[in-house]
Amino acid sequence: MKKLNIKKGDTVKVIAGVSKGQEAKVKAVLPLEDRVILEGENVKRNSRHTRPNQQNQDGGIVKIDAPIHISNVMLIDPKSGEATRVGRKKEDGNSVRYSKKSGEVIK
Repeated sequence: MKKLNIKKGDTVKVIAGVSKGQEAKVKAVLPLEDRVILEGENVKRNSRHTRPNQQNQDGGIVKIDAPIHISNVMLIDPKSGEATRVGRKKEDGNSVRYSKKSGEVIK
């Protein structure tokens, strides 16, 4: 499996698609599908029609966060707050991610 530059908990900016320009936090990463699920009010959401059940007594139309392809999001630089590309380098024997724009290590 390939290494992805985006992890759960990162703040990203959507650079293409319906939610272009929005910033959101990564809720989940789906590496086999090359997709991420973002949490936020202004990002892409799908409508799901549900029947009444034990958890949702009313049923009806429920909005759920939709997966977005990983190539359509860019990581936010922790120093400048702008979208940046991500590189990897060895630091103390471990591979760490760093911002190509500012050179700062991303935690």
